[in-house]
Amino acid sequence: MEPILDKFLRYVSFDTQSCEESESQPSTAKQLDLLRLLRDELEALGAEATLDEYGYVMATIPANTSEPLPAVGFIAHVDTAPDASGKDIKPQIIEHYDGGAIDLKGVPGLQLKPEEFPEMLHYVGQTLITTDGTTLLGADDKAGVAEIMHAVQYMAEHPEFRHGPVKVGFTPDEEIGRGVVKFDVKRFGADFAYTMDGGEIGELEFENFNAASAKVHIQGRNVHPGYAKGKMKNAILIGQEFNALLPVEQRPEYTQDYEGFFHIVSFKGSVEEAEFAYIIRDHDAAKFARKKEQIAEVAAFINAKYGEGTVRLEVRDQYRNMREMVEPHYHVVEKAVKAMEEAGVKVRIQPIRGGTDGANLSFMGLPCPNIFAGGLNFHGKMEFVPLESMEAAVKVILGIISLTAA
Repeated sequence: MEPILDKFLRYVSFDTQSCEESESQPSTAKQLDLLRLLRDELEALGAEATLDEYGYVMATIPANTSEPLPAVGFIAHVDTAPDASGKDIKPQIIEHYDGGAIDLKGVPGLQLKPEEFPEMLHYVGQTLITTDGTTLLGADDKAGVAEIMHAVQYMAEHPEFRHGPVKVGFTPDEEIGRGVVKFDVKRFGADFAYTMDGGEIGELEFENFNAASAKVHIQGRNVHPGYAKGKMKNAILIGQEFNALLPVEQRPEYTQDYEGFFHIVSFKGSVEEAEFAYIIRDHDAAKFARKKEQIAEVAAFINAKYGEGTVRLEVRDQYRNMREMVEPHYHVVEKAVKAMEEAGVKVRIQPIRGGTDGANLSFMGLPCPNIFAGGLNFHGKMEFVPLESMEAAVKVILGIISLTAA
């Protein structure tokens, strides 16, 4: 078999960054380059694979037994986050990691340090794949892509491995919250599925944030600063005031576990006008609704103070907590737990402090928990993935397939 490392390095060589400002589907045409490759590789492995107009690769590995069995699906997204460049990624491969700082050689003096990221010490002696400090790595979610493809290759090369129908899905635009907006669950044909889009080894998640985005436009009034008294409205300063009115303790850097947050993700502007954006997150539906009320109250306060029309606020729901849709089908969680245990992986069931395509798919009628893909420090230049975690994820995929055919 081709080593999973080679697969992963091939996939991260594609620039597949998605773009929230785009209105096309997929949001960037360059995602299709990798999606076409994946379709072709699936076909070469004997799967029945298609790539549709919306950028969804769907494939079926037919059952190799006549017994009627449920169809299980595995899904990963190909896009990388807009937060950092995904172009010209130059991975570093650190064999037999010794527990020290790792030089990210693309930026002199930049290091991935265990004193800043203590989870690195969980992987002493293993092979770590890092960035060179100039881009993200793309383990979110090309580690998941590589793991699914490796499992498909295993089944193709081991016809004695008994399995029912297996469905594979690769999606664009997950990082901008539009990953499955046009995904045809019926055509996909799985009875239940898993996204391979989690973090550290052992993570298993079937509840996630409720999520919304908020865009804020501040209309200021520019006047010559020498004659501005009583006339100027500085949109930059008003924007700063807007942000300061939101609860400081509900910023991401002060929250954990089930605690939600307001996260300002961009700010640009001048005295005349400014635009900035937030993401709003909470696991609890009532607290999530209250957060949306709070940001609307801040906008109303600023308009009352500086004049109606100073603030334009647009809040858009993105996805919901999948727990209510997965719990009635708890066997899908139990299968994943058993497969991890059989693979020698310590299971950690926890809430996702984020979201996955599985959240929306669960509300579309496809129960879809999230399983670790192995990467850490997603969306930035400190991202890395242990090779052994990817190999363990492949064992879990094959274990779930085997348990479904038992």
